Parts: sequence; structure tokens; C-alpha cells
Amino acid sequence: IQQVFKQLFYMINAVALNNLLLRKDVCSWSTGMQLRFNISQLEEWLRGKNLQQSGALQTLEPLIQAAQLLQLKKKTAEDAEAICSLCTALTTQQIVKILNLYTPVNEFEERVTVAFIRDIQTHLQERNDPPQLLLDFKHMFPVSFPFNPSSITMDTIHIPASLNLEFLNKV
Repeated sequence: IQQVFKQLFYMINAVALNNLLLRKDVCSWSTGMQLRFNISQLEEWLRGKNLQQSGALQTLEPLIQAAQLLQLKKKTAEDAEAICSLCTALTTQQIVKILNLYTPVNEFEERVTVAFIRDIQTHLQERNDPPQLLLDFKHMFPVSFPFNPSSITMDTIHIPASLNLEFLNKV
């Protein structure tokens, strides 16, 4: 069950983050607030179902950071440093793309300046990020089955002759 929910939450993360990276109309402060609220609802649900140890919440980390990025101030060098230290699960390309797509929804907000984005790129240039922008939502985590040893010992097993397994010998 834990592995199923980890996979499901990864798919939620990948589809939501890819939509954020491809659609200018959703890159805003209000979308960041809505994402953060929805993610907190998912976190609460995981706690309620006792699935905190499943790793499902960790798969949402890029989406959590993207939501926080949308909510942070984006003006000063200190803001750039805060963004760089906060957004560790996002690649440089993803951070820059979100900042480029950021759209103010009211007159109190301003667009992110080109100088600010260059400052972010300068801070993050030493990162060795993968070159891809979008997440692979078809990625599958390996399934592991726990080993449960049998209480039956091998020397107590009787193999019927009708199975024609003469090559098996008791030692």
C-alpha cells in the first residue's frame, strides 16, 4: 500500500509541476497559495492514514518548493539567495522557467526582472542538474516485496512421486 501511494503521489507531483512549467496562466502568487493548501491537505491525509513513512510526501518536494517559489519575494539579492537555498529539489532550468513565466495577478505585484533571473542563474551555475525541464510522469519506482520466512522446515516437506521431480534429493 505504501509503495502504491508513493507512486501515486509522484505522478501527482510530476503532472502538477509539468503543468506549472508549461502554462504561464498558472504561475502566480495565488496559484502558489492554492498549491500549498492542497499539498497540506494531502499531508494531513497521509498522517490520517498512517502513511508518513511511505515516502509519498518526499515525492511532492519539487511541487512544494515550486509553490513556495511562487510565494517568495523576487526583488533583491537576499531574495535570490533565499530562493537558491530553498529550491534544492528543483533544477536551475525549472527555477528559471517558473520565474520567467511568473505572472502578477494584481497591481501590487511586479514581473520578475531579467536582472533578478540572471542573479539566480549566477548563484546556481555550480549545480550539476540534469538537462531536462519536465518530470517524467511515467517513471515507475521499483516494487519490493518483503521476505517473510516460512515456519515450515524443508526436511519436513514430502514431495509426491506423481510430480516427477526425481532430480530433487533430500540432503
